[in-house]
Amino acid sequence: MYKIILLLDFAEEYSKSLMKGINTYSKEFGPWIFCRMPLFHRETVGIDGILKWALEWGADGIVGQLYNKDIEKIIQAGIPVIAQDFKERFTEIPNITGGYHEAGQLGADYFLKKGFNNFAFYGFNDIVWSRERAEGFEERLKKRGHKVHYFEHKKARSTELWYYKPSSLSRWLKSIPKPIGLMTCDDNQGQHITEACRQLGIRIPEEVAVLGVDNDEMICDLSDPPLSSIALDAEKGGYDAAKLLDHMIKHGTTTDFYDIVVKPVQVITRYSTDIYATNDDHIASSLKYIHQNIDKNLHVDEVVKQVPLSRRALEKRFLEITGYPIYKYIFNLRIEKFTQKLLDTDMSVFEIALDMGLTDSKNIARQFRQAKGCSPSVYRNKYVAGK
Repeated sequence: MYKIILLLDFAEEYSKSLMKGINTYSKEFGPWIFCRMPLFHRETVGIDGILKWALEWGADGIVGQLYNKDIEKIIQAGIPVIAQDFKERFTEIPNITGGYHEAGQLGADYFLKKGFNNFAFYGFNDIVWSRERAEGFEERLKKRGHKVHYFEHKKARSTELWYYKPSSLSRWLKSIPKPIGLMTCDDNQGQHITEACRQLGIRIPEEVAVLGVDNDEMICDLSDPPLSSIALDAEKGGYDAAKLLDHMIKHGTTTDFYDIVVKPVQVITRYSTDIYATNDDHIASSLKYIHQNIDKNLHVDEVVKQVPLSRRALEKRFLEITGYPIYKYIFNLRIEKFTQKLLDTDMSVFEIALDMGLTDSKNIARQFRQAKGCSPSVYRNKYVAGK
């Protein structure tokens, strides 16, 4: 029975998802005993105190947020350790890291599909997960000929509530061109933006559409308006981290390792991005109708009826503004909604199809395979911890 120390931020949804995955693995191959060590131990007793306690308790492994400067002491202790890269990645021990560039690219694509021409990023340049999300965001947009407006904290994880008051952030938000698609490095910073905009009278999403990362539902729902966010497969990351730790403990090695990469899954749309950045009223009306009725068996003819244009004229303008034919836009959105229900519920493919107003579950399964490259069941298993 392994004794495992978890040194994580237990208030964050990301850490909770990691722990859920770790616990799932433990139940399948353990059981393990866990010590949930509060993060203030890292600040009060330091790495020396943590390692002293770990050796006295007889800990078999540690998963936690650790400082890079402590790496030598961690290695000398000889206890298998997996670090969450909450500052920078470690090179000497395995990391629970993320597909940060992918998340940034996903955010860029999301705003591009909504017709935005102005883009901004709000985050930290001194921590890896924020910096690389910004890089991925900018890389994708530069290829499309766009620039990114940046505002970066001078101090990572500032605890001051400065964003409620007039500040450099206020001046920046007033100065950036609008309408604008603004991605933040995580949901906490996303709520910074929604609060600051509310104080300034900047309308969300009409002037600034805000997208976070982590899909921390409590933070997203507390935000006014509710915050759209990129969901991450953190639970599977926790499961995979536990599997790696099990290997390291069994083989008595602290050198035979690899990084655990938590992948972004998809954007969860809430009110903060529920808009289409186009001055064409007919296209805006068409997009609004599509999104409001995607849970019905929607067809192109029904969209055409909503505007005083011929089908040919609407198709041409729709393609110019969104980059997609109407049928393809409906197809992509339907697959996005189907995927969200597939991952967020236990409903069968048949039940999801009925819930979306579709009578042919085999057809939506075929379309899903066409879009994702695998069947719905394989995709669901891929993104569920332990499967």
